[in-house]
Amino acid sequence: MNRINLLFRSFFGLLAMSFITLQLANAAGELPDFAKLFEDNSPAVVNISTLASPKSRGSQAYGPGSEEIPEIFRRYFGVPAPEMPSDKPQPASLGSGFIVSKDGYILTNNHVIEGAEKIIVRLHDRSEKIAELIGADKRSDLALLKIDTKENLPVVRMGNSEKVKPGEWVAAIGSPFNFEYSITKGIVSALNRGLPNEPYVPFIQTDVPINPGNSGGPLFNMSGEVIGINSQIFTRSGGFMGLSFAIPAEHVEWAVAQLKEKGSVTRGWLGVGIQEVDRDLAESFNLGKPMGALVSYIVPGGPADKAKFQPGDIIVKVNDREITRSSSLPMEIGVIMPGDKAAVTFIRNGKKKVIQVEAGELPDEMGQTPERSPKKTVGKNRLGIQAEDLNDDYRNKLQLKDDIKGVVVTGITTGVGRNIGLRQGDVITDIYNTRVSSIKEFKKVVGDLPKDRSISMRVIRRNQSGYISFRLTE
Repeated sequence: MNRINLLFRSFFGLLAMSFITLQLANAAGELPDFAKLFEDNSPAVVNISTLASPKSRGSQAYGPGSEEIPEIFRRYFGVPAPEMPSDKPQPASLGSGFIVSKDGYILTNNHVIEGAEKIIVRLHDRSEKIAELIGADKRSDLALLKIDTKENLPVVRMGNSEKVKPGEWVAAIGSPFNFEYSITKGIVSALNRGLPNEPYVPFIQTDVPINPGNSGGPLFNMSGEVIGINSQIFTRSGGFMGLSFAIPAEHVEWAVAQLKEKGSVTRGWLGVGIQEVDRDLAESFNLGKPMGALVSYIVPGGPADKAKFQPGDIIVKVNDREITRSSSLPMEIGVIMPGDKAAVTFIRNGKKKVIQVEAGELPDEMGQTPERSPKKTVGKNRLGIQAEDLNDDYRNKLQLKDDIKGVVVTGITTGVGRNIGLRQGDVITDIYNTRVSSIKEFKKVVGDLPKDRSISMRVIRRNQSGYISFRLTE
């Protein structure tokens, strides 16, 4: 009997082990084949180094390509210490790139080659060529290079970044810390990320390990297609911390077509200052939830001004693209060519409206007006501020347009005004969705403000306008 039990136990034990082995084999079979992806695509990836004159070299923010060789590598791998400054061209940056055409066009980041006196491309076979800069776009951090070649070069296949979904496997090939042809893998973490320093790019966020030297390298999907260019990381140490950002392929192709044609990128422009609609602002504008881009300022003579937009309008759609966050608006307007029209949907006083707007051309720079302080006057109100009518004298001092109406903050008397961030010289134009053009109107609106409810206020400061929200408890 004991022998029979032993036989049964052995049989079922072997059966269980076989089942576990089969399950592990199936699980292993479902993992992506990064070896095949690397073998097929690495020949089209290049290493990029630059030489720059001492005058053109400058410090860069932490991010891919922003460091050369870290001190730890100098100490433990015998890398010579940096030489003293000289008049000769010096190594400026190390980065990556990839070949997009058989005749030698190469894509990389603008910050990899910015300020370069000479751009050196090292191919997969270790040969080096001097590259010509065809065009660059600082706003999207893209650069298009060209090398001379007598033979057809290996190229990458561009994918459709609009089909990318969070959770997909992706891989990067590049030269982190100048370790050439390194592959790292991860997943897509999020889409359409807007970053403060790059408001015109809907970045793909991933957790792929990206480090200095990966800049300009390709981000692949598991079909071996390039869905983005690795551009930035979020870091407090200078190295990878789990957040990396890639320029999506659809945006790249749109920009590259212009770089190849004219060496620069032209973007559409609406001519508005915008801000995010948070929960309190949504309540003050009677919205069901935070959404859209709140117009806080209209550029005089710009496309929005000509289309009769008003401060307080909340833009929720451009053509058929939803604007869920304010960061989406510059991206959607930017890809519209100047002179083309777009249907802009917005909410004004609780009602949805649509205006056809002819996009302008995004200027290179926007001027700023220095702060000027007007004289103080006396006024009492629930906000605890001193204010005066915005007359021609104040308009001249603050360099404001004649059609701007409101009251000038000339002093702060209690904690309310201080707590909500008001300053001397601020011009208040709207309170609680009501226009304020005089002290008389200001006092009436402020006197009728509700308690314990979010209240919005439009303020112009140094010729830039924005909305603030607050609550009154008394």
